[in-house]
Amino acid sequence: MAETRGLIIVNTGNGKGKTTAALGVGMRAWGQGLKVLVLQFIKGNWKYGELQAAARMGDDFVIRQLGEGFVRDADSDAKAGHQAVAQAALADANREIMSGNWDMIILDEINYAIKFGLVPVDKVIELLQSKPAALHLVLTGREARQEIIDLADLVTEMKEIKHPLKQGIKAQKGIEF
Repeated sequence: MAETRGLIIVNTGNGKGKTTAALGVGMRAWGQGLKVLVLQFIKGNWKYGELQAAARMGDDFVIRQLGEGFVRDADSDAKAGHQAVAQAALADANREIMSGNWDMIILDEINYAIKFGLVPVDKVIELLQSKPAALHLVLTGREARQEIIDLADLVTEMKEIKHPLKQGIKAQKGIEF
């Protein structure tokens, strides 16, 4: 059997489903016996359904919430806190990528962290360029930078066509969280 070539996969765009798709490929990998780590750069202390699912999957599918929550409208003091946490998450990602402990690592909302200046794009590029050859990396978040798209093997853009929130339907357990 040929040696596995680790892919760089990017899920981006303004539509819903970027993290959901990444978790789906992670679940598929886990089902094939691969070890999967999900590092969430923005999500923090919320209880998302995927956390409960991962807890049931055991030590070969791990999700770590490393963020402080939504940053879009944060004032400068709050943004500094988000930035410190995101940079610590990037350092954690680097350690885990180089550890050899995982077959797939999902960097959830890392594109969002780059967009809002929480982590420098050049450090993420370095991380992608230095990953072990067999490791699969999945990056999610809106507005993926062109430099990241250029390095990726697979890029999917989720495009919003219709969304229940715009119809006044609130976020629902099991769908949005």
